Amino acid sequence: MSEISPEATATVAELAQKSRVAARELALLSRARKDEVLRGLADALDSAIARVVAANEEDLERGRAGGMPESLQDRLRLTPERVAAVGDALRDIAALPDPVGEIVRGSTLANGLQIRQVRVPMGVVGMIYEARPNVTVDAAGLGLKSGNAVILRGGSAAASSNRVLVDVMRESLSAQGINPDAIGLLDGGGHDAVRALMTARGLVDLLIPRGGADLIQSVVLNSTVPVIETGIGNCHVYVDRAADLDKALAITVNSKTQRPSVCNAAESLLVHAEVADEFLPKALTDLAGASVTLHTDERASAIATAAGVPFAVATQQDFATEYHSLEMSVGVVDSIDAALEHVRTFGSGHTEAIVTEDRAAARRWTTEVDAAAVMVNASTRFTDGGEFGFGAEIGISTQKLHARGPMALPELTTTKWIVEGDGHVRI
Repeated sequence: MSEISPEATATVAELAQKSRVAARELALLSRARKDEVLRGLADALDSAIARVVAANEEDLERGRAGGMPESLQDRLRLTPERVAAVGDALRDIAALPDPVGEIVRGSTLANGLQIRQVRVPMGVVGMIYEARPNVTVDAAGLGLKSGNAVILRGGSAAASSNRVLVDVMRESLSAQGINPDAIGLLDGGGHDAVRALMTARGLVDLLIPRGGADLIQSVVLNSTVPVIETGIGNCHVYVDRAADLDKALAITVNSKTQRPSVCNAAESLLVHAEVADEFLPKALTDLAGASVTLHTDERASAIATAAGVPFAVATQQDFATEYHSLEMSVGVVDSIDAALEHVRTFGSGHTEAIVTEDRAAARRWTTEVDAAAVMVNASTRFTDGGEFGFGAEIGISTQKLHARGPMALPELTTTKWIVEGDGHVRI
């Protein structure tokens, strides 16, 4: 990695130092005060909907002019309804239990020492993410509730939206008597600014990347700040031989089409050979009718041909691809073992779903699939902090250290040990 410019290093250092001051102040706030502030932020966003949508339209115009795919435009787009939903997510966060101060475990030792492990804020959390301006608000809200200051670095595609969202929230914080540096935006500076943030060890306590595979790998490989890795979502739906095929059809179509641009949308469909001839003609027809481009293996291609459904012959790369769009790879497997092996080969450790009425098959799937979330008779689209009852989420972790799956408030805390004695000395 080339040398980072002194200007970028100085900019990030100044921003992070202000954030550290704000973090110390946030750590002292009661739950009632934090919840009051979050509701104030939500009200401020409601009042600024027209302002936010206008800024978002600037981003969309630039995206369209630059040939941005529709799937990415959907991620970027903020309608009045979406802005209102983002505000409602802040209210949901306010209603959640505060993890700070929670006793994780504790005991009194034989010598009378009282020890307890309690949750405390991380401090300063950096977020590097792409064209998802709702993440700007989600991260700020979760950071505030968990007592952390946040430094936000959104993608250039959402620059206007992020700038206005942060301005609105900082204005609200100031009006409520809270240090506005609790929410910082690293605006401009190009790649140098991002690299300066990734190497601000000692000033930034945790970094969370959220976006495509290239972004995530760049942060993981080049950061000296501790990173929680969020991963891509090459998610599968496996229709077992004991599946209820009506359930399977609904789950498959929902997993792929309900919102295809997000990481918990299904990218691959696997069908047991014993039900493929019955299930796939209807499934492929319905998927094609929903404008899904199908990449099918040899056996699925034969069924698609007989059903008159257009398809492209799938390659190994097709099965490895996270499409983020109305495309899906489809394969026929001879057994649950073959389905498990396929997932082990191509899965990204995000979400894997089985549709089956066979409890033994379901147990095998939940036991043997190595993923952050495993679904039984449910759409992959449920892997989401809001759907899990966490309020908003700051990302979905596919790593195995500290946090895995949808990350919300507890995952933004660390712990400290508090030991109380009465003149105890160690012999």
